[in-house]
Amino acid sequence: MSNRTESYLVGLVGDGVTPSLTPPMHEREGDVQGLRYLYRPIDLLDLGLAGEAVGAILDSARTLGFNGLNITHPCKQLVLQHLDEVSPDAQRLGAVNTVVIRDGRFIGHNTDFSGFAAALASGLPGARLDRVVQLGAGGAGSAVAYALLSAGVRTLDLVDMDPQRAAARAAELAGFFPDSTVTARTTTELPQLMRVTDGLVHCTPVGMAAHPGVPLDLDLLEPRHWVADIVYRPIDTELVRGARAKGCEVLDGGRMAVGQAADAFRIFTGLEADPERMRSHFLELVAAEEVTA
Repeated sequence: MSNRTESYLVGLVGDGVTPSLTPPMHEREGDVQGLRYLYRPIDLLDLGLAGEAVGAILDSARTLGFNGLNITHPCKQLVLQHLDEVSPDAQRLGAVNTVVIRDGRFIGHNTDFSGFAAALASGLPGARLDRVVQLGAGGAGSAVAYALLSAGVRTLDLVDMDPQRAAARAAELAGFFPDSTVTARTTTELPQLMRVTDGLVHCTPVGMAAHPGVPLDLDLLEPRHWVADIVYRPIDTELVRGARAKGCEVLDGGRMAVGQAADAFRIFTGLEADPERMRSHFLELVAAEEVTA
């Protein structure tokens, strides 16, 4: 059990993390729960450090009394060799984004997959999961695909611009989920796939502020489809807006961002975060960014 009189010192390690919304989300939730909770970005670009410095950063965090660190690009794989223990799901994914420091030991978790699973359950309750098309099989895509199969998706079609990456990911996931069918597909197959799928999940950078656009022809969407995006800057991507206009049920990328943050908060403190309260604050932060942009 967590002691509410204890203070918490947490950090976020990665390239370009200074503008991240994760620190203010954690700190606000800590405030509401009556905790002394300080969350600092540790930006490798600002510090002039390579991803390989993550081991030294972990050691320093332990020495300075940090309770844990969130880990993002480019350190999610690099951090593995420095950990004393890794959760089974993170081990399978080969990626860690949350490290709790307990009794001098580093324990790794992956809340990207659990965050998306929570987002799917809360944001699209009752969504049909017989067959799903996923665009993007990179790092974030791996966690999302794992979450989809964990949630009960029977057939997952993985579409990626890199056929070899898609094939390798599909084979790996098929080994973890032998009762499901996981197949690597190409973008040219999308018209046929969309005719038979229940839902579409988007896991590429397309739609981000720096990469505007849509990842597929919106004419392929039908009102019966549900559509999930993991891009959250902006929160209403062109895909999200286009899917809504088609009458699709939609899951915006903010749900996953909040889900992974809520799970990390629990891992760091032992206390349950309120996901809806965190989402409300997250939307405030995004709206404030859009006003000042």
